[in-house]
Amino acid sequence: MRHFSSMFNGLARLRRGKNSGNGDGREAAEAMAKDAKKNDLILRSSGFVNVDGSNNFASVFSKRGRKGVNQDCAIVWEEFGCQADMLFCGIFDGHGPWGHFVAKKVRESMPSSLLCNWQETLAQTSLDPDFDLESDKKHQRFHIWKHSYLKTCAAVDQELEQYRKIDSFYSGTTALTIVRQGDLIYVANIGDSRAVLATTSDDGNLVPVQLTVDFKPNLPQEAERIIQCNGRVFCLDDEPGVHRVWLPHEESPGLAMSRAFGDYCIKDYGLISVPEVTHRHITCRDQFVVLATDGVCICSEALFSIYGTNCMNQDIKEKFTFGPLHESFSRNSYPSPFPPHV
Repeated sequence: MRHFSSMFNGLARLRRGKNSGNGDGREAAEAMAKDAKKNDLILRSSGFVNVDGSNNFASVFSKRGRKGVNQDCAIVWEEFGCQADMLFCGIFDGHGPWGHFVAKKVRESMPSSLLCNWQETLAQTSLDPDFDLESDKKHQRFHIWKHSYLKTCAAVDQELEQYRKIDSFYSGTTALTIVRQGDLIYVANIGDSRAVLATTSDDGNLVPVQLTVDFKPNLPQEAERIIQCNGRVFCLDDEPGVHRVWLPHEESPGLAMSRAFGDYCIKDYGLISVPEVTHRHITCRDQFVVLATDGVCICSEALFSIYGTNCMNQDIKEKFTFGPLHESFSRNSYPSPFPPHV
Protein backbone atom coordinates (compact mmCIF):
# COMPACT_ATOMS: atom_id res chain seq x y z
CA MET A 1 0.00 0.00 0.00
CA ARG A 2 2.97 2.36 0.32
CA HIS A 3 2.78 3.10 -3.43
CA PHE A 4 -0.74 4.46 -2.99
CA SER A 5 -0.23 6.68 0.05
CA SER A 6 0.00 9.92 -1.95
CA MET A 7 -3.02 9.06 -4.12
CA PHE A 8 -5.21 8.33 -1.10
CA ASN A 9 -4.14 11.48 0.73
CA GLY A 10 -7.16 13.76 1.12
CA LEU A 11 -9.70 11.04 0.29
CA ALA A 12 -10.39 9.82 3.81
CA ARG A 13 -14.08 10.69 3.65
CA LEU A 14 -14.48 8.74 0.45
CA ARG A 15 -12.79 5.72 1.94
CA ARG A 16 -15.11 5.76 4.95
CA GLY A 17 -18.07 6.21 2.63
CA LYS A 18 -17.13 3.14 0.62
CA ASN A 19 -17.54 0.93 3.66
CA SER A 20 -21.24 1.79 3.69
CA GLY A 21 -21.79 1.36 -0.05
CA ASN A 22 -21.49 3.32 -3.25
CA GLY A 23 -24.20 5.78 -2.22
CA ASP A 24 -22.21 7.09 0.73
CA GLY A 25 -19.08 7.32 -1.40
CA ARG A 26 -20.96 9.44 -3.92
CA GLU A 27 -22.32 11.65 -1.15
CA ALA A 28 -18.80 12.16 0.17
CA ALA A 29 -17.61 13.14 -3.31
CA GLU A 30 -20.49 15.59 -3.63
CA ALA A 31 -19.58 17.05 -0.22
CA MET A 32 -16.03 17.55 -1.53
CA ALA A 33 -17.47 19.41 -4.50
CA LYS A 34 -19.43 21.71 -2.20
CA ASP A 35 -16.33 22.42 -0.13
CA ALA A 36 -14.31 23.08 -3.28
CA LYS A 37 -16.94 25.51 -4.54
CA LYS A 38 -16.96 27.30 -1.18
CA ASN A 39 -13.18 27.66 -1.37
CA ASP A 40 -13.30 29.03 -4.93
CA LEU A 41 -11.70 25.90 -6.36
CA ILE A 42 -14.55 25.32 -8.84
CA LEU A 43 -15.46 27.56 -11.75
CA ARG A 44 -18.74 27.06 -13.62
CA SER A 45 -19.28 30.40 -15.37
CA SER A 46 -17.24 32.72 -17.56
CA GLY A 47 -14.19 33.87 -15.64
CA PHE A 48 -10.92 32.44 -14.41
CA VAL A 49 -9.60 30.57 -11.40
CA ASN A 50 -6.14 31.12 -9.97
CA VAL A 51 -5.86 29.73 -6.45
CA ASP A 52 -3.43 31.37 -4.03
CA GLY A 53 -0.24 29.36 -3.82
CA SER A 54 -0.95 27.51 -7.08
CA ASN A 55 0.76 27.93 -10.44
CA ASN A 56 -2.38 26.80 -12.23
CA PHE A 57 -4.49 29.18 -14.25
CA ALA A 58 -7.71 28.25 -16.06
CA SER A 59 -10.29 30.34 -17.87
CA VAL A 60 -13.85 29.69 -19.04
CA PHE A 61 -15.76 31.69 -21.62
CA SER A 62 -19.23 31.03 -23.01
CA LYS A 63 -21.65 33.32 -24.79
CA ARG A 64 -25.03 32.93 -26.45
CA GLY A 65 -24.85 32.79 -30.23
CA ARG A 66 -27.51 33.32 -32.87
CA LYS A 67 -29.44 30.11 -32.19
CA GLY A 68 -31.20 31.33 -29.05
CA VAL A 69 -30.54 29.76 -25.65
CA ASN A 70 -26.89 29.08 -24.89
CA GLN A 71 -26.77 25.32 -24.33
CA ASP A 72 -23.04 25.16 -23.59
CA CYS A 73 -21.60 24.96 -20.09
CA ALA A 74 -18.22 24.20 -18.53
CA ILE A 75 -16.48 23.41 -15.27
CA VAL A 76 -12.96 23.65 -13.85
CA TRP A 77 -12.18 21.96 -10.52
CA GLU A 78 -8.80 22.83 -9.03
CA GLU A 79 -7.29 20.26 -6.60
CA PHE A 80 -9.76 17.66 -7.84
CA GLY A 81 -10.59 15.24 -5.04
CA CYS A 82 -8.39 17.15 -2.60
CA GLN A 83 -5.35 16.12 -4.64
CA ALA A 84 -2.88 18.98 -5.05
CA ASP A 85 -1.58 17.62 -8.36
CA MET A 86 -5.00 16.98 -9.93
CA LEU A 87 -7.31 19.16 -12.00
CA PHE A 88 -10.63 18.42 -13.73
CA CYS A 89 -11.88 20.40 -16.75
CA GLY A 90 -15.00 19.74 -18.79
CA ILE A 91 -17.24 21.26 -21.45
CA PHE A 92 -20.79 20.15 -22.26
CA ASP A 93 -22.71 21.11 -25.41
CA GLY A 94 -26.44 20.54 -25.07
CA HIS A 95 -28.91 20.07 -27.92
CA GLY A 96 -32.65 19.65 -28.26
CA PRO A 97 -35.48 21.44 -26.42
CA TRP A 98 -34.08 20.55 -22.98
CA GLY A 99 -30.42 20.53 -24.00
CA HIS A 100 -29.29 23.35 -21.71
CA PHE A 101 -30.78 21.53 -18.72
CA VAL A 102 -29.23 18.22 -19.76
CA ALA A 103 -25.79 19.80 -20.14
CA LYS A 104 -25.95 21.38 -16.69
CA LYS A 105 -27.22 18.16 -15.12
CA VAL A 106 -24.33 16.15 -16.55
CA ARG A 107 -21.88 18.87 -15.51
CA GLU A 108 -23.27 18.65 -11.99
CA SER A 109 -23.14 14.86 -11.63
CA MET A 110 -20.15 13.74 -13.68
CA PRO A 111 -17.19 15.09 -11.63
CA SER A 112 -18.43 13.68 -8.31
CA SER A 113 -19.34 10.35 -9.89
CA LEU A 114 -15.94 10.12 -11.56
CA LEU A 115 -14.16 10.97 -8.33
CA CYS A 116 -16.07 8.28 -6.47
CA ASN A 117 -15.47 5.63 -9.15
CA TRP A 118 -11.78 6.54 -9.42
CA GLN A 119 -11.30 6.12 -5.69
CA GLU A 120 -13.14 2.78 -5.64
CA THR A 121 -11.22 1.46 -8.64
CA LEU A 122 -7.97 2.57 -7.05
CA ALA A 123 -8.85 0.84 -3.79
CA GLN A 124 -9.92 -2.38 -5.50
CA THR A 125 -6.80 -2.44 -7.65
CA SER A 126 -4.55 -1.96 -4.63
CA LEU A 127 -5.95 -5.16 -3.11
CA ASP A 128 -4.70 -7.22 -6.06
CA PRO A 129 -1.54 -9.01 -4.84
CA ASP A 130 -0.16 -9.07 -8.39
CA PHE A 131 -0.60 -5.35 -8.91
CA ASP A 132 2.44 -3.07 -8.66
CA LEU A 133 1.79 0.55 -9.55
CA GLU A 134 5.48 1.35 -9.84
CA SER A 135 6.16 -1.40 -12.39
CA ASP A 136 4.36 0.52 -15.14
CA LYS A 137 2.94 3.64 -13.56
CA LYS A 138 1.63 5.23 -16.77
CA HIS A 139 -0.16 2.11 -17.97
CA GLN A 140 -1.64 1.28 -14.57
CA ARG A 141 -2.90 4.81 -13.97
CA PHE A 142 -4.44 4.92 -17.44
CA HIS A 143 -6.22 1.60 -16.84
CA ILE A 144 -7.63 2.93 -13.56
CA TRP A 145 -8.87 6.18 -15.13
CA LYS A 146 -10.30 4.46 -18.21
CA HIS A 147 -12.26 1.99 -16.08
CA SER A 148 -13.47 4.83 -13.86
CA TYR A 149 -14.61 6.90 -16.85
CA LEU A 150 -16.47 4.01 -18.48
CA LYS A 151 -18.27 3.22 -15.24
CA THR A 152 -19.05 6.89 -14.61
CA CYS A 153 -20.50 7.62 -18.04
CA ALA A 154 -22.73 4.54 -17.91
CA ALA A 155 -24.03 5.58 -14.49
CA VAL A 156 -24.55 9.24 -15.46
CA ASP A 157 -26.54 8.28 -18.56
CA GLN A 158 -28.71 5.89 -16.56
CA GLU A 159 -29.33 8.51 -13.86
CA LEU A 160 -30.25 11.09 -16.49
CA GLU A 161 -32.81 8.75 -18.03
CA GLN A 162 -34.45 8.25 -14.63
CA TYR A 163 -34.37 11.94 -13.70
CA ARG A 164 -37.98 13.02 -14.22
CA LYS A 165 -37.41 16.76 -13.87
CA ILE A 166 -35.68 16.86 -17.26
CA ASP A 167 -37.15 15.44 -20.46
CA SER A 168 -34.08 14.01 -22.19
CA PHE A 169 -35.91 11.72 -24.63
CA TYR A 170 -35.30 14.14 -27.51
CA SER A 171 -32.52 16.15 -25.85
CA GLY A 172 -28.94 15.44 -24.87
CA THR A 173 -25.42 16.74 -24.47
CA THR A 174 -21.85 16.04 -25.46
CA ALA A 175 -19.13 15.82 -22.80
CA LEU A 176 -15.42 16.45 -23.20
CA THR A 177 -13.39 16.27 -20.01
CA ILE A 178 -9.74 16.21 -19.02
CA VAL A 179 -8.11 15.12 -15.77
CA ARG A 180 -4.56 16.23 -15.17
CA GLN A 181 -2.62 14.16 -12.65
CA GLY A 182 0.99 15.15 -12.28
CA ASP A 183 2.66 14.96 -15.69
CA LEU A 184 -0.16 12.95 -17.29
CA ILE A 185 -3.46 14.08 -18.77
CA TYR A 186 -6.46 11.80 -19.33
CA VAL A 187 -9.00 12.80 -21.96
CA ALA A 188 -12.53 11.39 -22.20
CA ASN A 189 -14.69 12.40 -25.14
CA ILE A 190 -18.36 11.84 -25.91
CA GLY A 191 -19.56 13.78 -28.95
CA ASP A 192 -18.06 16.32 -31.30
CA SER A 193 -16.36 18.85 -29.03
CA ARG A 194 -12.60 19.04 -29.39
CA ALA A 195 -9.41 19.23 -27.32
CA VAL A 196 -6.39 20.89 -28.92
CA LEU A 197 -2.95 20.92 -27.33
CA ALA A 198 -0.49 23.73 -28.00
CA THR A 199 3.02 22.36 -28.18
CA THR A 200 6.34 23.76 -29.30
CA SER A 201 7.97 22.57 -32.52
CA ASP A 202 11.69 22.16 -33.09
CA ASP A 203 11.87 25.67 -34.56
CA GLY A 204 10.25 27.18 -31.46
CA ASN A 205 6.81 27.86 -32.95
CA LEU A 206 3.56 26.83 -31.30
CA VAL A 207 1.73 24.12 -33.24
CA PRO A 208 -1.69 22.52 -32.60
CA VAL A 209 -2.11 18.84 -31.79
CA GLN A 210 -5.69 17.55 -31.83
CA LEU A 211 -6.21 15.25 -28.84
CA THR A 212 -9.71 14.02 -29.66
CA VAL A 213 -11.78 12.57 -32.48
CA ASP A 214 -14.93 14.42 -33.53
CA PHE A 215 -17.51 11.65 -33.24
CA LYS A 216 -19.60 12.34 -36.32
CA PRO A 217 -22.10 9.77 -37.68
CA ASN A 218 -20.21 9.30 -40.95
CA LEU A 219 -17.01 8.02 -39.33
CA PRO A 220 -16.70 4.41 -40.58
CA GLN A 221 -16.79 2.73 -37.18
CA GLU A 222 -19.63 4.96 -35.99
CA ALA A 223 -21.71 4.54 -39.14
CA GLU A 224 -21.22 0.76 -39.02
CA ARG A 225 -22.54 0.58 -35.45
CA ILE A 226 -25.53 2.81 -36.20
CA ILE A 227 -26.52 0.86 -39.32
CA GLN A 228 -26.15 -2.47 -37.48
CA CYS A 229 -28.62 -1.11 -34.91
CA ASN A 230 -31.07 -0.20 -37.72
CA GLY A 231 -30.41 3.51 -37.43
CA ARG A 232 -29.77 5.61 -40.53
CA VAL A 233 -27.05 8.07 -41.48
CA PHE A 234 -27.55 10.63 -44.25
CA CYS A 235 -27.44 14.34 -45.08
CA LEU A 236 -30.44 16.52 -45.81
CA ASP A 237 -30.60 18.08 -49.25
CA ASP A 238 -30.09 21.57 -47.84
CA GLU A 239 -27.18 20.45 -45.62
CA PRO A 240 -24.71 18.68 -47.88
CA GLY A 241 -21.81 17.27 -45.91
CA VAL A 242 -23.65 17.38 -42.56
CA HIS A 243 -24.30 13.73 -41.70
CA ARG A 244 -26.97 13.04 -39.10
CA VAL A 245 -28.41 10.07 -37.23
CA TRP A 246 -32.05 9.19 -37.93
CA LEU A 247 -34.62 6.71 -36.67
CA PRO A 248 -35.39 3.76 -38.97
CA HIS A 249 -38.71 5.07 -40.27
CA GLU A 250 -38.77 8.74 -39.29
CA GLU A 251 -36.77 11.81 -40.23
CA SER A 252 -36.04 12.38 -36.57
CA PRO A 253 -34.09 13.32 -34.47
CA GLY A 254 -31.28 14.15 -36.92
CA LEU A 255 -28.35 14.26 -34.51
CA ALA A 256 -25.09 15.59 -35.92
CA MET A 257 -23.00 13.48 -33.52
CA SER A 258 -22.82 9.73 -32.90
CA ARG A 259 -22.21 9.79 -29.13
CA ALA A 260 -24.06 11.76 -26.47
CA PHE A 261 -25.69 11.60 -23.07
CA GLY A 262 -29.49 11.53 -23.26
CA ASP A 263 -31.34 11.32 -26.61
CA TYR A 264 -33.06 8.14 -25.50
CA CYS A 265 -35.31 8.19 -28.55
CA ILE A 266 -32.36 6.87 -30.56
CA LYS A 267 -30.24 5.04 -27.99
CA ASP A 268 -31.47 1.70 -29.34
CA TYR A 269 -30.41 2.66 -32.86
CA GLY A 270 -26.69 3.19 -32.52
CA LEU A 271 -26.21 6.34 -30.43
CA ILE A 272 -23.99 5.56 -27.43
CA SER A 273 -22.66 7.39 -24.38
CA VAL A 274 -19.39 5.45 -24.20
CA PRO A 275 -16.35 7.76 -24.06
CA GLU A 276 -13.12 7.38 -25.93
CA VAL A 277 -10.49 7.62 -23.20
CA THR A 278 -6.91 8.50 -24.09
CA HIS A 279 -3.87 9.79 -22.23
CA ARG A 280 -0.76 11.82 -22.94
CA HIS A 281 2.46 12.43 -21.09
CA ILE A 282 3.18 16.14 -20.65
CA THR A 283 6.61 17.36 -21.69
CA CYS A 284 8.41 20.69 -21.48
CA ARG A 285 7.25 21.42 -25.05
CA ASP A 286 3.55 21.42 -24.13
CA GLN A 287 2.11 24.84 -23.28
CA PHE A 288 -1.68 24.79 -22.91
CA VAL A 289 -4.88 22.99 -23.90
CA VAL A 290 -8.03 24.43 -25.46
CA LEU A 291 -11.35 22.66 -24.98
CA ALA A 292 -14.06 23.98 -27.28
CA THR A 293 -17.49 23.02 -28.56
CA ASP A 294 -18.23 22.32 -32.22
CA GLY A 295 -19.36 25.90 -32.84
CA VAL A 296 -15.80 27.00 -32.10
CA CYS A 297 -13.76 24.05 -33.32
CA ILE A 298 -14.59 24.16 -37.00
CA CYS A 299 -10.87 23.90 -37.68
CA SER A 300 -8.12 23.27 -35.14
CA GLU A 301 -5.59 25.24 -37.12
CA ALA A 302 -7.90 28.25 -37.51
CA LEU A 303 -8.87 28.17 -33.84
CA PHE A 304 -5.26 27.90 -32.77
CA SER A 305 -4.17 30.67 -35.12
CA ILE A 306 -6.75 33.07 -33.70
CA TYR A 307 -6.10 32.02 -30.13
CA GLY A 308 -2.32 32.08 -30.44
CA THR A 309 -2.39 35.54 -32.00
CA ASN A 310 -4.66 36.86 -29.26
CA CYS A 311 -2.43 35.43 -26.56
CA MET A 312 0.47 37.45 -27.93
CA ASN A 313 -1.50 40.65 -27.35
CA GLN A 314 0.00 42.59 -24.43
CA ASP A 315 -3.41 43.32 -22.88
CA ILE A 316 -4.27 39.64 -22.77
CA LYS A 317 -0.83 38.59 -21.56
CA GLU A 318 -1.54 40.38 -18.29
CA LYS A 319 -4.12 37.74 -17.45
CA PHE A 320 -3.19 34.80 -19.61
CA THR A 321 0.41 34.14 -18.70
CA PHE A 322 2.17 31.37 -20.55
CA GLY A 323 3.60 28.65 -18.36
CA PRO A 324 5.05 25.24 -19.24
CA LEU A 325 2.33 22.61 -19.22
CA HIS A 326 4.62 20.00 -17.71
CA GLU A 327 4.82 22.19 -14.60
CA SER A 328 1.23 23.38 -14.55
CA PHE A 329 -1.40 21.81 -16.76
CA SER A 330 -4.04 24.47 -16.38
CA ARG A 331 -2.05 27.69 -16.50
CA ASN A 332 -3.30 28.04 -20.04
CA SER A 333 -6.15 25.55 -20.14
CA TYR A 334 -9.11 27.38 -21.60
CA PRO A 335 -12.36 25.45 -21.89
CA SER A 336 -14.55 27.12 -24.51
CA PRO A 337 -12.41 30.28 -24.83
CA PHE A 338 -14.50 31.83 -27.60
CA PRO A 339 -18.26 32.36 -28.00
CA PRO A 340 -19.81 29.10 -29.23
CA HIS A 341 -22.08 28.88 -32.24
CA VAL A 342 -21.05 32.27 -33.64
